[in-house]
Amino acid sequence: MQLPANLNVYAAAALFVIGAYLVAIYIGLVVWTFRDIRSRTRDVLGQILAVLLVAVFTLPGVLIYVLLRPKETLAEEYERSLAEEAVLQDLHERRTCPSCQRRIEESFVLCPYCEHRLRDTCVNCGELVDLDWIVCPHCGHPHEVSEQETHRSKRKTVRATSTEPAEQEHAAELEPVLEQGAEPEES
Repeated sequence: MQLPANLNVYAAAALFVIGAYLVAIYIGLVVWTFRDIRSRTRDVLGQILAVLLVAVFTLPGVLIYVLLRPKETLAEEYERSLAEEAVLQDLHERRTCPSCQRRIEESFVLCPYCEHRLRDTCVNCGELVDLDWIVCPHCGHPHEVSEQETHRSKRKTVRATSTEPAEQEHAAELEPVLEQGAEPEES
């Protein structure tokens, strides 16, 4: 069997292609590691050590790096923290009735469960006004809580707190007194 005369040329070309391929893979792994670690941490020492690990140990270094790298990228961590803040903000913004602690809507004037007065309407512009506001933020009109509303809330508080039949009878006796505007007597 006779070997071709320019076999050395073909072998050198094949070795060159294989070597170039291996160098490209090596450089690609180092660059990928550098980009990946930069997207996962701001620690410069950690970035340098990860790149050196892959540069020195190549494929075993990549395996070690993949096992030890942070699970989340900085962008994923930021998005997760934004989502958590949004959930906390949503929970904070949910209104509850101060009387029965059930969830109520922002636009409710009365609690649909216990009939507790939540808001009032401005006599000047008709917008909803919280009971503890001094002026209407929409028109600037002074907001006053009427005595009738105060007595209604006292009457409902007496009803809500009385659980025994004797206390309910006492509350029924107090209703006309509260409607007339007098304060109930302590017994």
